Amino acid sequence: MPKKFFRRYLPDGDTVRANKYLAWLGAWLHHPNLWHLNRHSVAGGFAIGLAAGLVPGPLQMLAAALLAVPLKKNLPVALLTTLYTNPFTIVPLYLLALAYGRFLLGASNHPVTVEPYAWDWAHWIDSLQALAHWTLSLGRPLAVGLAALALTLAAAGYFAVQFSWRVYVVLAWRARARRRRRG
Repeated sequence: MPKKFFRRYLPDGDTVRANKYLAWLGAWLHHPNLWHLNRHSVAGGFAIGLAAGLVPGPLQMLAAALLAVPLKKNLPVALLTTLYTNPFTIVPLYLLALAYGRFLLGASNHPVTVEPYAWDWAHWIDSLQALAHWTLSLGRPLAVGLAALALTLAAAGYFAVQFSWRVYVVLAWRARARRRRRG
């Protein structure tokens, strides 16, 4: 991969370790794989970021960091990869996870209803109960779907980075060999 391009935008490990707000982490941030751009570290960081991106709420980057540091995978790549989930992509991803979960649980014969109920202000307690029932009915399929989608995206991302990194290296070797034959 074009390391010079990525090094320009990724923070240096020494700079992060010198930050006074991160000093309490001590030796946790000293492993070289957390900062070096090599095929295995970047692929692992990318997979971690894809999986952690589906964590609900604002805990995505925290989850990515908590996975990347002990697994010694590239921390900046893991953190940046979580940004694929944003206000525009989170709803389609969660609907996909719900459908995936329903498929895995064998509940795919019932379509997912986007509008769970008709709100009636005259009978707001009944409407509130209908909303609660609909929300709880999504629980298990959504939880299974999120976990399965996170693992699927992580595996696909890991192998995609490994494959594309290898293709880039082979093409660079061939280009170098052509230049040597000409020169």
